[in-house]
Amino acid sequence: MTHPHAITELCDEGARLYASALSLGKIPRSEVGPAPCLLEFALLHPDPDDAGWLRPVPPSAALTQRLHPIEREIQDRRRHSVELTDTFEPFMTISAQNPPPTHAITVLEGFGRINAALDLATAACQTEVLTIQPGGARSEHELTQALERGRPLLDRGISMRTLYQHTVRHSRGTLAYVDLVADGKVEIRTLEELIERLMIFDHTVAFIPATDDRQIALELRHPGMVEYLVKVFEQFWRRGVPLQEPIPYHSNPEGISGVRLSIAQLLVEGHVDEAIARRLGMNVRTCRAHIAKLSSALGSNSRAQLGYLIARSGILDP
Repeated sequence: MTHPHAITELCDEGARLYASALSLGKIPRSEVGPAPCLLEFALLHPDPDDAGWLRPVPPSAALTQRLHPIEREIQDRRRHSVELTDTFEPFMTISAQNPPPTHAITVLEGFGRINAALDLATAACQTEVLTIQPGGARSEHELTQALERGRPLLDRGISMRTLYQHTVRHSRGTLAYVDLVADGKVEIRTLEELIERLMIFDHTVAFIPATDDRQIALELRHPGMVEYLVKVFEQFWRRGVPLQEPIPYHSNPEGISGVRLSIAQLLVEGHVDEAIARRLGMNVRTCRAHIAKLSSALGSNSRAQLGYLIARSGILDP
């Protein structure tokens, strides 16, 4: 039988029996069955005169035995710290004499480095955060991470403006996240189509993905590049629809909705279903359902005919 706790979590029964053994000088072996941790942690040892009894180890001796490996580890870490300091001391001197310039572009590889850089930017932020979050519903992990990163900003009274795609209006998880941050200086708008993910802090540092899997990101600090991205954000923001307002979809005379017009435009441009779904922040199955209804509305029997009928119908004309 093994007790599922460490010495620092001595159970109540073990503590009571150990105190009793210390008071009486010994304790019957038969009484320690409910607390095998007393023997595992060497707080009791066999009585040399009577095998049916156990004698307590003095608490000072037991404590010393437990502290010794901890103190040794602390000494090893201190020695390691001194060695590291000695190793880097010459480089610190050189760096102090020649301070490096601020990097305009920093490549961040791996989610660990990316999140660490975002955390630093979040901690240093003083005024405003601008974010573009393309795609549909976000995972629970992503929403939890966003809430953990955003809560300190809201507590400091920093404003946040975020652009999502229209499809998040049907995501319960995202709507629940929005409710949690609604008490701060947060504004959220949605658009049918967005560029890739973007985060800007205080108009001074921006983060963009460098690969489709988002395993590599770029940290941008060049004032010209950051200001350009701010202008891109503002252009999208002006076109966005506040989350609290309905999307102003207007069907044309053929009864084709706005989202299907967007799909029609992308079909004419030659995009495949997967690319269209990604651009509009929906899954491929939903995208194909819209294409099927678009085909039905225009009387198409094939994908090739659909493109011809879209062009002939004039639904994409200004």
